[in-house]
Amino acid sequence: MTYPFNNTLKLEIGGNIDRFDDRRGAPKGLKHAAVSVVIIDHGDNAAFLLTKRSPRLNAHSGQWALPGGRVDAGETALEAALRELREEINVDLTEGHLLGTLDDYPTRSGYRITPFVFWAGKNIEPVANPSEVASVHKVLFRDLAHPETPEFASIPESDRPLIRLNLVNTQVHAPTAAVVYQFREVGIFGRDTRVEHLEQPVWAWS
Repeated sequence: MTYPFNNTLKLEIGGNIDRFDDRRGAPKGLKHAAVSVVIIDHGDNAAFLLTKRSPRLNAHSGQWALPGGRVDAGETALEAALRELREEINVDLTEGHLLGTLDDYPTRSGYRITPFVFWAGKNIEPVANPSEVASVHKVLFRDLAHPETPEFASIPESDRPLIRLNLVNTQVHAPTAAVVYQFREVGIFGRDTRVEHLEQPVWAWS
């Protein structure tokens, strides 16, 4: 199935997210972070941006991630998401590009992640900031929507189902996989799907 990048798709995704009753997580001592699902045009097909974190980073280096980071003192989560887009991949968006918000996802490493969904439009050419991002990838909706993309597994360390997504010729794990999976279910398919119970691999717990 193809997903043409057009206003019909924009209205459908925006409507699906608007109807979804997104949840903000209780702080519970967690540090607040924000990430962005950025929808772009890629050869007249809809795609979103996925990054691979720089190996130079002290925490979670080399992992697959959505653009984003910690919310600084004095800024809102939305302001942090927009700032991180500029700092990490040189994409300058505004609140006017916002389609909506998904559920907060609590991580094992002590963060509460607020995900924002942006319709970035055409002619978006991200440029990785090498101090934070090793590479930027454009993932087509048709790949995300493929029935074999999400996988769920059990691990002995947890009674929660582990999620992973088969994308970019590898496996993407939570927290990124959880956020992207909810975007797929809610934004693309219009399904009310919660993901805070979905587990991360043990190596991502710290």
